[in-house]
Amino acid sequence: MEKTQVAVIGAGPGGYVAAFRAADLGLQVTLIDPEADPGGVCLYRGCIPSKALLHVARLISEAREAEAWGVRFAKPKVDLDRLNAWKDGVIARLTGGLGQLVKARRIRYLRGRAKLSGAHEAVVTLAEGGQTELQFGHAILATGSRPATVPLFPTGDPRVLDSSGALALAQVPRSLLVVGGGYIGLELGSVYAALGSRVSVVEMTDALIAPADRDLVKPLQARLGELFAEVRLSTQVVAVRPEAKGLEVDFRGPDGATSTQTYACVLVSVGRRPNSEGLGLEHTRVECDARGFMVVDNQRRTAEPSLFAIGDVIGSGLAHTASHEGMVAAEAIAGHHAVFEPQAVPAVVFTDPELAWCGLTEQEARRQGRTVKVSRFPWAASGRATTLARSEGLTKLVIEPGTDRVLGVGVVGPGAGELIAEGVLAIEMGAVARDLSLCIHPHPTLSETVMEAAEVYFGQSPHLFAPRRP
Repeated sequence: MEKTQVAVIGAGPGGYVAAFRAADLGLQVTLIDPEADPGGVCLYRGCIPSKALLHVARLISEAREAEAWGVRFAKPKVDLDRLNAWKDGVIARLTGGLGQLVKARRIRYLRGRAKLSGAHEAVVTLAEGGQTELQFGHAILATGSRPATVPLFPTGDPRVLDSSGALALAQVPRSLLVVGGGYIGLELGSVYAALGSRVSVVEMTDALIAPADRDLVKPLQARLGELFAEVRLSTQVVAVRPEAKGLEVDFRGPDGATSTQTYACVLVSVGRRPNSEGLGLEHTRVECDARGFMVVDNQRRTAEPSLFAIGDVIGSGLAHTASHEGMVAAEAIAGHHAVFEPQAVPAVVFTDPELAWCGLTEQEARRQGRTVKVSRFPWAASGRATTLARSEGLTKLVIEPGTDRVLGVGVVGPGAGELIAEGVLAIEMGAVARDLSLCIHPHPTLSETVMEAAEVYFGQSPHLFAPRRP
């Protein structure tokens, strides 16, 4: 039996960060994962490959748009083999770098799958064959999630894709139906549309990107309406029939009427399920909720004092959240006074335009019955946005009346994922609107729109007339 102070099960952005932090704090660490190097779904089959492909999609779109500026390019030719090789090279470079950091920190890396046999023991089935028993003082469970499946869609048909299959980019189908109007479906749909597929989206609710405010989603939805062949809202898929010519899909619309369309492929993107089964939790006191997510406290400790859980397996859903939770869990194990209590967790949809928000949204405030004031700066008044021919963007602030404290920030437009970090800092530091308006921002930049949104709040924006606040 091997012994270690800390076992980290799962080497995604939560797990490897937890392992690295624990090692940096002087603890003996064993990291366990089925892959040859750390990275998890995010690096191997999620965040990184999707962003690599989205970069290519944006390049293709921009080349097409440049004709309006007097620059004409030949129609792009996509070499899928070279594109996949480049994408896979990005993944290999990043995961290989993490493998080197494992060695530099003297972390024991076991390639395999772990199953708990008690509160301080696990059996690891090694990828190379055989098993080893591992005894630990504490363990951090970071086993992530997998795409949710829908019984309605035929299993085993290669024309039915999940997010992992779509990122493999085996082909560019002539037509693609994306089931689900969340960030994964819209990002991957954007990639395939840019590469030449006729993409349609169906969403059973009445909104794309449901957690985001509608005024932020509106510019994105308008642009996707031009990129995609069709966007069906408040529409359900009621039947799918595999045929030689494609997949026949029956829809039921908001008025109850049914219709049928045939697609070469279907991408099912309706959420993810936690990888909490098969971990041996029955041998511990770890509790899970009705959906299978592990229940933790603000240090990410489960009901079993020696076991912590982080990331998708507790429902966090974002790589950067999992990384922060991993830091907290490692520090708590090391005896530090660490808790997970962020005021603003940023969310980013890497479509074109990008959509990002943090803190309190306007619709959340309404649900809570909370009074807020909202200040918006449209990018049509931004010099930098105009030079980019992207004036559809918007920056908004959600502000607490009386104190003028910034409670939430939202951005839609190119680079929104980078701009939102200023909003996170403002909320975490307890900034008020005047702080943002008085911070000199470089001109001409998109970051100015944050400053100008604060100036609009006071009726002092030089580029947008608004009544002055008393």
